[in-house]
Amino acid sequence: MVEDHESMIFGLAAMLAGSDDLALVASAATVGELLAQTADLDLAVLDLRLSDGSSPISNVERLRAAGVETLVFTSAEDPYLVRSAARAGVLGVVRKSEPAVAVVEAIRRAAHGGVVATADWAAAIDGDPDLLGVDLSPRQREVLALYASGEKATRVASLTGLSQDTVNDYLRRIRQKYADAGRPAQTKTDLYQRAVEDGWLPLPRRRRRP
Repeated sequence: MVEDHESMIFGLAAMLAGSDDLALVASAATVGELLAQTADLDLAVLDLRLSDGSSPISNVERLRAAGVETLVFTSAEDPYLVRSAARAGVLGVVRKSEPAVAVVEAIRRAAHGGVVATADWAAAIDGDPDLLGVDLSPRQREVLALYASGEKATRVASLTGLSQDTVNDYLRRIRQKYADAGRPAQTKTDLYQRAVEDGWLPLPRRRRRP
């Protein structure tokens, strides 16, 4: 966990204490301090506002360069910071006000490489006025939507009636188009973000509170 408030670190450790498959193994006030301890991590849980003045984009990029995926854990009071982190390639954004069970489940999903597609995360990237449009054919949009929503290339081929080689070629072309627009999509998580940004996949619905 990268967090400069000890109470939040203690709180997250307590949330994970009852989990057999999750543990908080390292914490630090900055990304640099965390990586100095270890980069052998399944996931970094990152606060957006750190006292060292670092930006969300630089923090996420530094973690990903070290091979560590990131889940943002924030009060989400600043849409710009959330949007910056989302565009840097985080797996999701979770509010600190969420119930403990929701936070733990989000961490579990992200630790296994899954996208935590909360409404806050999706709305942040969907509302970015600086996104450049990408022109995809109907067939490319279909392939993108299926693949980005979690299907494997073999399954996409079966569902669309295309060969797997054709599906892989479409995905290569789609990635190239996004790269040309300054919106790289090297990973499946990146493609999911782009599909949400451009409306090829729906925004996740906000969970109703009881």
